[in-house]
Amino acid sequence: MAVSRSHRIAEQIQRELAELIRLEVRDPRVRLVTLTAVELSRDHSHAKIFFTTLGAPSDVEATQEGLDRAAGFLRTTLAHKLSTRTVPELHFAYDESVERGVRLSKLIDEAVGTPAAVVPAPAPAPAPAKPRRTRGGGASH
Repeated sequence: MAVSRSHRIAEQIQRELAELIRLEVRDPRVRLVTLTAVELSRDHSHAKIFFTTLGAPSDVEATQEGLDRAAGFLRTTLAHKLSTRTVPELHFAYDESVERGVRLSKLIDEAVGTPAAVVPAPAPAPAPAKPRRTRGGGASH
């Protein structure tokens, strides 16, 4: 029962924070951010928020700094939207799983698209046998 409650709270935190970041945060470093997951501690005192960004990979550090700087504002605003006794401290972490997935996808595409000279050509399939014709061509009675 406690796990499902924690899960619901984490989902609500993710939704509310996404909305707050989109509408309220004015820091130019925090643009094109997607929140991918929220992990709550058992006592709900800490929340680890995973994010990705559509910006260049070099922008991740600046985005991280912008989110960390806005954490106090986000926590205070979140307190008005949550119906929990305590509001967790917010800790932002870059979610590398999306980037890792893209990298693996490229590796797979490269492996499948190897040059034909390296991959031996399949042996030709034998020609199918021609069906025999019977005399009379009609059905037997």
